[in-house]
Amino acid sequence: MKKSVVAIVGRPNVGKSTFFNRIIGKRISIVEDTPGVTRDRIYAEAEWSGVTFALIDTGGIEPLSEDVIFSQMRAQAETAMDTADVIIFMLDARDGLTVSDRDVADMLMRTRKEVITVVNKVDTAALPANFYDFYELGLGEPLPVSAANMLGLGEVLDRIVESLPREEAAAGGDDSIGIAVIGKPNVGKSSLVNALLGEERVIVSEIAGTTRDSIDTPFERDGERFVLIDTAGLRRKSKVENDIERYSVIRAVAAIERSDVCLLMLDAREGVTEQDKKIAGIAHEAGKGIVVVVNKWDLIEKETNTMKHFQKKLHGELAFMAYAPDVFISVLKKQRLANVMSLAKCVAENRAMRVSTGRLNSLIADAVAMKQPPSDKGRRLKIYYASQVSVKPPLFLFKVNDETLMHFSYARYLENRIRAAFGFEGSSVKFAYRGKGDRDA
Repeated sequence: MKKSVVAIVGRPNVGKSTFFNRIIGKRISIVEDTPGVTRDRIYAEAEWSGVTFALIDTGGIEPLSEDVIFSQMRAQAETAMDTADVIIFMLDARDGLTVSDRDVADMLMRTRKEVITVVNKVDTAALPANFYDFYELGLGEPLPVSAANMLGLGEVLDRIVESLPREEAAAGGDDSIGIAVIGKPNVGKSSLVNALLGEERVIVSEIAGTTRDSIDTPFERDGERFVLIDTAGLRRKSKVENDIERYSVIRAVAAIERSDVCLLMLDAREGVTEQDKKIAGIAHEAGKGIVVVVNKWDLIEKETNTMKHFQKKLHGELAFMAYAPDVFISVLKKQRLANVMSLAKCVAENRAMRVSTGRLNSLIADAVAMKQPPSDKGRRLKIYYASQVSVKPPLFLFKVNDETLMHFSYARYLENRIRAAFGFEGSSVKFAYRGKGDRDA
């Protein structure tokens, strides 16, 4: 199911990043009283009233500016608008309604998207005299907030949840497996898509960054329905040379959000780079299934155990997702391509697997008997029972005496036991804890 996307837009220095940080509960965006500080939008997952959505913080829009930086930020924000299901239009009560605000409003009207007008820096209960000027924008009733003082945020979040697409509409009743092909530019993503589809549906070029947008291609194989998503390559900021490649990241991350399985493509000649780790981290934190696809294996000189040595280094560099299977291919030579789809299908099934409460608690009881839970200041962790409460990714809820006693190393031990018993290859496994004093939801 596609996760809804909410984008925060507006001209520079109206408080978008402060609002973003307040909503997600941690300081991710740089907040500084200088126009143009947020050069690139930042993604985070937000939750309100049990509804989760992806929140995008964008750079400020200066519609008429010819400055290179501002034109790049405008392009990024326009793509965020295009990607978003709901747009928050942030304005500044202290500045009042400006010409730039009107120009941004015109851009928003052309998107035909749901727009929530938010007037920031209203720091008192009394509305400023110029507040009603914002009604002139024709984008509905403005909501007064003070992001810095955390006033009025609940009303905005309520409006967001009301405006998001219904779950049925987002899911579309489609049981297809969404597979996103992700990775740095020029590792062979589009070529892999073409090879798997058996036809030239995506432009292939030796020029890094050819694929600007995410391209979806539905297809069937062996009676199973898939949607293959080719994404723009993600690059380090220092390597980004134009605004098109900057804002292509938005579509790539959005593709990860709405996929079931990500094929993380690596270049065998380069090994695992820092950028590969960052891309893998996005998919891992999103709870997606992951298959590591090492391309251009035909270009590596082979000796005894070459693949085993590469795998050892691979697992060391990507230790946080040791659960992900790997496959070594050559798109050019059509080597082992069939293994890619079979692994992707297997990972999707594992991500949707459900373990019965009885089998799970029997396993946990044996695990506790073999290794005593941790203790702190004379108090020892007690696990009363566990149950799997959801899938995609699998989420296990543990009822304990005190959740603060659960050490990460013991949680990793339990995860390893669960994986050894039930598999879950290619899928992250999430844990949640409820203390004895917590009420059941």
